[in-house]
Amino acid sequence: MTLIKSISGIRGTIGGKTAENLTPIDAVKFAAAFGAFIKQRNKGKKKITIVIGRDARISGNMISSLVANTLVGLAIDVIDLGLSTTPTVEVAVPMENADGGIIITASHNPKQWNALKLLNEKGEFLNGEEGEQILEIADNEDFEFSEVDDLGSYSQDFSYVEKHIQEVLKLDLVDVEAIKKANFKVVVDAVNSTGGIFIPALLKELNVTCIELYCTPNGQFPHNPEPLKEHLTDISELVIKEKADFGIVVDPDVDRLALVSEDGSMFGEEYTLVACADYVLGKLGGGNTVSNLSSSRALRDVTQQHGGIYTASAVGEVNVVHKMKETNTVIGGEGNGGIIYPASHYGRDSLVGVALFLSHLANKKISCKELRDSYPSYFMSKNKIQLTPEINVDTILETMASIYKNEEVNTIDGVKIDFENQWIHLRKSNTEPIIRIYTEATSQLDADTLAIRFINEIKQIIK
Repeated sequence: MTLIKSISGIRGTIGGKTAENLTPIDAVKFAAAFGAFIKQRNKGKKKITIVIGRDARISGNMISSLVANTLVGLAIDVIDLGLSTTPTVEVAVPMENADGGIIITASHNPKQWNALKLLNEKGEFLNGEEGEQILEIADNEDFEFSEVDDLGSYSQDFSYVEKHIQEVLKLDLVDVEAIKKANFKVVVDAVNSTGGIFIPALLKELNVTCIELYCTPNGQFPHNPEPLKEHLTDISELVIKEKADFGIVVDPDVDRLALVSEDGSMFGEEYTLVACADYVLGKLGGGNTVSNLSSSRALRDVTQQHGGIYTASAVGEVNVVHKMKETNTVIGGEGNGGIIYPASHYGRDSLVGVALFLSHLANKKISCKELRDSYPSYFMSKNKIQLTPEINVDTILETMASIYKNEEVNTIDGVKIDFENQWIHLRKSNTEPIIRIYTEATSQLDADTLAIRFINEIKQIIK
């Protein structure tokens, strides 16, 4: 059982001992720290408002109630969206002119996990410095609750399913008429979380026939909720059986989007962003893109084909967003199926991703598999090497960067080495003595071989 505190929030398993797991006391303490931080940022402001929402996890109602009432106790007004999604809360914060947001979700983690994800007044994740301030407030319990006459208010607003969908449909590049005319038929696997509310509702507005698989938002995940190939056999079979045009898979908080082609094969999480970027860049006549260092080279290839500039960021959504703003990017995201489309908002959003992908397919008038086959084909391998605590991981990474200094080396987040037809990215874990090893090549064998080669080279260094 685990409790992980980081700059992006607090995450842990439900039950157990305080400070070792995500217990009610930990939820209250961290919500209070965030509330105190928001009040400090808005000194002199009479009314402070925070928007909250949750995925459908079994523990969600409990944690949400604790968070809401803690904020009320700090004289903060709370707008509770109830069963929601990460991108919906992100959209709601600026629409409500709120001062921050909290999403109660552990994203793709199994059902025993939950978390508090923290947003600023723009509906964007906090940066590292802000996250550190909140951790310090929590550690010092530097918050003071209000007297009875000064308590905040609590209200519920369940209208954001419709509001979020309408915001997506209003986007210039979402081709509503083309999608409606295409008469698509899709299968949706929402892992029994809130995607089962939001994605079918979006598809209904677009005249898309929706076959629901695991769309009951009861928090009973029928398979591992991370949308990876090995977890998606049921939807693959159902897409074929129903002769659907493709399948849509979202994680519990609906910020990651994976697709299944009409033959049951994986479109590939990495290629969700590639396809959406291809569509946007094609419509705009080019533009810049960003993804993190561990994402597929295919985005760079497609961007360059459209005459745009691709830039890599450090891993982490907040880093991607920062780099996107810096480079005036028209679309970006992460290779885990996270689409960030600034014309909507600076956050990973599966509703936006679905709408852009449907627009692309409707305009192309080809099958999902044909679209996938039109992109450069790369294969990834993800590995790790366990080290003993006394080994200095930074020294190993510096050594590897030095050895390969004549190649294209990027050290903004670990060490990434770009070779002509393949790359490797070495990153250290912040919580344990591990080096994570990501490789990509033009065949699975080459990707696996490159990973094994570097694992052996690292072992030689630490001998």
